[in-house]
Amino acid sequence: MHRLQLTLGEQALTIDRSTVRWSAAIALQVDSQLFEQACDDGEFERACRLYAGDFLDGFTPGDCPQFDEWAFFRREALRGRLIQALERVVQDKHAAGDYAAAAAHAGRLVECDPLSEVYGRHLIRNLLLAGDRVTAQRHFEAIRQRLHDELNVAPELETSALLDGGTTLIGDNPPSTRYVSGDGVHLAFQTYGTGRMDILLLPGFVSHVERVWEEPRCRAFLSSLAGMGRLILLDRRGVGLSDRVGFNPSVEATAQDIGTVLDAVGSRRVVLFGASEGGPACIQFAVDHPHRVAGLILFASLAKGTATDDYVHALQAAQYDLWLQQLIAGWGGPAGIETFAPSLAGDPQARAWWAGLLRAASSPGAIKGVLAALREMDVRQLLDRIAVPTLVLHRRDDRAVRVGAGRHLASQISKARFVELEGADHWVHAGDQQPVLANIKQFVGSLAA
Repeated sequence: MHRLQLTLGEQALTIDRSTVRWSAAIALQVDSQLFEQACDDGEFERACRLYAGDFLDGFTPGDCPQFDEWAFFRREALRGRLIQALERVVQDKHAAGDYAAAAAHAGRLVECDPLSEVYGRHLIRNLLLAGDRVTAQRHFEAIRQRLHDELNVAPELETSALLDGGTTLIGDNPPSTRYVSGDGVHLAFQTYGTGRMDILLLPGFVSHVERVWEEPRCRAFLSSLAGMGRLILLDRRGVGLSDRVGFNPSVEATAQDIGTVLDAVGSRRVVLFGASEGGPACIQFAVDHPHRVAGLILFASLAKGTATDDYVHALQAAQYDLWLQQLIAGWGGPAGIETFAPSLAGDPQARAWWAGLLRAASSPGAIKGVLAALREMDVRQLLDRIAVPTLVLHRRDDRAVRVGAGRHLASQISKARFVELEGADHWVHAGDQQPVLANIKQFVGSLAA
C-alpha cells in the first residue's frame, strides 16, 4: 500500500518508503558491480580500467548519517579491492617484462598511498627498466619531498639506491609473491631463506606479505627468522594479497589455508609461528596434522576471543565491540598503534607504514567482519590435544592481549614452555626483538637436533 509505480517511457521505477528499484525488465550496468565481478573473475587489468574513481566520492544526501556510513564502508571496500588489483597487475606486467605498463599501474598505487615507499619503488624501478630515467628521477624527488613534509624522514637506502644502479640490493625487493588455489580461493604466499626446518609465520588479524617488508624493524625480524630456516609467509583468505571472500574466515578455514600453502611449497615438517590471532589457526592445524608439525610457537596469542565466567583473559564482549568500533573509526590512519606498539606510537614513519598496511590489507567493512568472527573464536577444547613441543611467548605489559592469556595457553598445553618477556608491545617486531629471537632460535635448534 506504500508503493508507487512510475512509468518513464519504457522504463519503470518501483518506489516504497525505503527503496527505489528499477523494474527487473530493465537491463542495468553498474560500474561498481562490473568492477567487483572482474576482480572475482581474476581479470585484474580489466578491473583497474573499470575503476574510474572512488564510489560516490563527495556525494551525500545531507543529514543522513546512515547513508554516509554505508557509503563510507562501501567506498573503502571497493578502494581496497582496487589496491589489490593494481598490485596483482604490477606483478604480472613486471614479470612479463612490460615495464611501461607496470609503471603506469604502479603510478596509480602511489596515488592511492603517496607515502608508501614500496609503491614508490615499484614505480621508480619499472620506469628505470623501461628506460625513462628522467621520470623516475622526478618521482623519486616527489616521494622524497612528501616523506620530508609529512613525516620529516628521508627515503630508505633501498629507495635511494635504485637511482644509483642498486636494483639488486637485498631488501630492495621483498621475496617474490606466489599464488596457490585452495577451496576456490587464491592465497598469496612467499618463501625466503633456506634450511632444514621450515618456519611458517601467521600474523594477527591483518597482513600483507609485501608491505611487511617495508618497515625496517619488521624486515630485520623476518630476515632473522629466515636465518633459522626457510621462512614461509602467507595472507589468509580475505586479507592482504589473497582473494577477498564474501564471508568471515573461520579458524578451520585459516588452518586449511596453512595446509594449502605448505603443500604448495613442498613442506613436510614445519614450525608454526602464530602471532596474536594467528595462534588459534596454528593450534587447529597442529592438532589436525601433528605429523606435519615439528613445533608450535605462540606469541601474544590467546585461546578465546572474548571473556566469559570461565575465561577472564580477554575483553568482555561489550569492551571488544567498543574497541572494534574505535579501530574502524580510525581506519585510514595508524589505527590502534598506541595499543599494538606503544614504543613506536610516536614514530612518524612507523605510523605511516601501519596506516598504509591497514589500507592495503583490508577495508574497514571487511576487517569488521573478520574481527567479529574472531570475537566468537574459542579453541580451548583443542589445547590438551596439542602433541608437539610448544613455545609460548608473551610480553608482560602487552596492551592488546593480556599476559594472562599466554599463561593460560602454556598451562593447558602439555609440552609447552612459557617465557614471559619484558615490554608492552604486542607486535613481535616492536620493542626489544633480541629476547624473542633468542628464544625462538633455541627452540628451533632443539627441534632440529
